[in-house]
Amino acid sequence: MSILLGEDQVAFGAAAGRLVAARCDTAGLLGLLEPAGRDDRAFWAAAVADGWSAIVVPPAYGGLGLGLVELGQVAQAAGAAPVGMPWLAPGAIVARALLRGDDRAAAQAWLPRLAAGERAALAFAEGCEALPGTPEVRWRQGALRGDKHGVVGGLAAAVALVWAGDGTGPVLALAELDGSVARRGIDSFDNSRLPADLAFGGTAAQVLASGEAAHDLARELMAAWAVVLAFEQLGGAEALLWRARDYAVTRRAFGQPIGAFQSVKHRIAELYGLVEIARANCLHAAACDGTAEFARAAAAARLSATEAYDTAARDCVQVHGGLGTTWEGGLHLHMRRARSLAAECGNTLRWEDWLVDAIAGIAL
Repeated sequence: MSILLGEDQVAFGAAAGRLVAARCDTAGLLGLLEPAGRDDRAFWAAAVADGWSAIVVPPAYGGLGLGLVELGQVAQAAGAAPVGMPWLAPGAIVARALLRGDDRAAAQAWLPRLAAGERAALAFAEGCEALPGTPEVRWRQGALRGDKHGVVGGLAAAVALVWAGDGTGPVLALAELDGSVARRGIDSFDNSRLPADLAFGGTAAQVLASGEAAHDLARELMAAWAVVLAFEQLGGAEALLWRARDYAVTRRAFGQPIGAFQSVKHRIAELYGLVEIARANCLHAAACDGTAEFARAAAAARLSATEAYDTAARDCVQVHGGLGTTWEGGLHLHMRRARSLAAECGNTLRWEDWLVDAIAGIAL
């Protein structure tokens, strides 16, 4: 179910790109790398005003009522910077969980807040496994106790979607991160993602799904999360492709542009191929949302976008030579983001296993 973007979707992505270009610059992003616990709050406020946080929320709750394709266009624009905040994908996935969950009161309470820019975090990645181990967090009598490690955005999020256990099976619960939650920030190589360990100490939570329904919902949410991150990775890979191309046609050595040398031009051509494969997979996955093919398409998008961004981050530095390793050049912003996005939502080995499981038996 591949698609071509419509005029409205192209315009939506272009508007997001203009916001990123106007509000993000290399100097500002470099300032977020070394201090732990800081993200670009001013940019997120501008993005909320532009409707980013309301994309997938239905109009009845104050949102735009759009889909994964439009959300992907915004994520792609964000990845091109790369923006210094982690809130786009988690907010959309939590909204999706509320719309598909069993607690209508929670949806009524939280969807308008998410549309208005409330910051969210996702603490349920292990829920995508077919047979996950015993959850570290326990849900008893409406409250959560236990620890979650390495939660992206956990240092400043107001609400989190949590994979937990109730003694008889898994639950997917929504918890407000109030004073009962102890947060320990993690000093990482991409600090604007605000990773943190969360310790729940009797935190009130609403169960959105339990038992087998929790497994099914977690897998669907993981697939959607992977597609949004894949679009973000695509945006970063494409931005690096054009930076490598532009440098190769202007930088001269031995009397000619370095792009005239086969070792450089072939590298850039290979990057172009990886970017276009990732683009096709991302659009296909977004178009498959709600179909039986969605999980398989999401895994393919995730894997191809991870390869494209990792390769582009490495090769763009190589094309720039010594200049590519300087702090001021900012290419390491993408190198760091490529590695952090590759680890979020499960690593490559997990998604390879997911894809193998999804296609098993098709050729028989």
